[in-house]
Amino acid sequence: MRVFTTFEEIESSAGTELGSSDWVTIDQKRVNQFADATGDHQWIHVDVERAKEGPFGGTIAHGYLTLSLVPWLGSQIFSLQTPGAKLNYGVNKVRFPNPVKVGQRIRLHVSIAAVVDVPAGKQLTVKHTIEIDGEAKPACVAETVVLLLP
Repeated sequence: MRVFTTFEEIESSAGTELGSSDWVTIDQKRVNQFADATGDHQWIHVDVERAKEGPFGGTIAHGYLTLSLVPWLGSQIFSLQTPGAKLNYGVNKVRFPNPVKVGQRIRLHVSIAAVVDVPAGKQLTVKHTIEIDGEAKPACVAETVVLLLP
């Protein structure tokens, strides 16, 4: 795991890949819990029998479930231990090119896209790619933005 303790360390890593997380299997229990937490009980996610006849041959994870795993999977790859607060500033881009079928394994790849000065401190843009084991296209590609305060 890469630990950043200074802004300079982060800035020098701009444009570099930080690594990959461990693989995690997406199971139906996790999908059902996410459906309960969000109120999104669309059949393609939670109705195992009906989904067998659907376009993917079974249930699939919610795209936002996949995205929501970014902080947890990312914590296996890097940690920001700089002084001051670290604020989730938002997401620039999110795409879900490939659905995650229940039972598939995913992992996260992370790279530092950019570090720029802003009046409050530093703005860090991180590129996340969630890969599906055995699939050519990723499940999710996202750019998140973190505001680092001095």
